[in-house]
Amino acid sequence: MNRRGFCINACQIASLIAVGSLLDGCSGGSPTSPSDSQPQLTTLNGVAGNNVITVNVPAGSALAAVGGAAFVNSPNGAFLVAQVSQGTINAMTAICTHEGCTINEFGNSVFQCECHGSQFSTSGAVVRGPATQPLRRFNTTFVGNVLTISL
Repeated sequence: MNRRGFCINACQIASLIAVGSLLDGCSGGSPTSPSDSQPQLTTLNGVAGNNVITVNVPAGSALAAVGGAAFVNSPNGAFLVAQVSQGTINAMTAICTHEGCTINEFGNSVFQCECHGSQFSTSGAVVRGPATQPLRRFNTTFVGNVLTISL
């Protein structure tokens, strides 16, 4: 192979490597994408009325135990709920404060947004960004197996 042919082949190989690197960068592996996804939350349905959401919590559900959490779907929106101590349940909006994605993952005592990996504690505080604002909280009561979220 002559010098000119060698240079042409070397340039073509370098171009292929560069294009391959660019394609790899576009494959969803951005630095803001979560690499440590958590399990999806169990969904419970809530009933809306008189500025409250009422949710029946089955005895065997994850939310029935301290440290457990669930996703509550209701006509008035979606909520993240977690039992933080016996009979005490925190409720927050399920809408991430970063870019408005719906949060539906929970593990290691944190809620995680699957869009960009923001994590929130069971009190709604930001544990890891890119979100900088906490989740909006709502007052709750939990009596027997009925959770009431006040709007």
